[in-house]
Amino acid sequence: MSIVDDELFLQEMADVQPIAVTPRVTLRKGNLATANAAARQRAASADVPAATDGNPLATREIDRVGPHDVVGYKRPGIQDGVFRKLRLGKYETEARLDLHKRTVEQARNDVYRFIQECIEHDIRCVLMLPGKGDRNVKDPALLKSYLVYWLTELDDVHAFHTAQPHHGGSGAFYVLLRKSDRKKQLARERYSKGRL
Repeated sequence: MSIVDDELFLQEMADVQPIAVTPRVTLRKGNLATANAAARQRAASADVPAATDGNPLATREIDRVGPHDVVGYKRPGIQDGVFRKLRLGKYETEARLDLHKRTVEQARNDVYRFIQECIEHDIRCVLMLPGKGDRNVKDPALLKSYLVYWLTELDDVHAFHTAQPHHGGSGAFYVLLRKSDRKKQLARERYSKGRL
């Protein structure tokens, strides 16, 4: 650049104001020991999320499953034929939730919100994809393990099973949700016709 170019540039930029930037982190001086104690206390209370956000799903230490484990669960009262049909992927999945690349806390919120929305919209069978977690050498199958734990904790989940290979295999689950009151009433009306 020449001196003329520099002068023209300075003339053009004379009335430019810098953009106000707010810092992303507020730095405060304080006692490190007090800050560490407060952080430990917050972490300890993080295992009781229901009191703060209504989400009963916990993020405490849980029993782990392997990346390629086949997992199934059904609540008492679920018929064997219904569970077999779920296990074989015979029910149409009406919604899906992909949890790949989510943190445990993000997945916790997504799972709870997803199940609530499915119940509100009368969705009965869904596909949930936590992934196998076999690429995470340090902590394999982390999200898969948490999902197994969370699904057994939710009353709205009646059964779940590892998906068939064409739906994601050991990195996905078919989940059968409870019928809404409206669907129960429709089923009663449909099957009671002609019995009176």
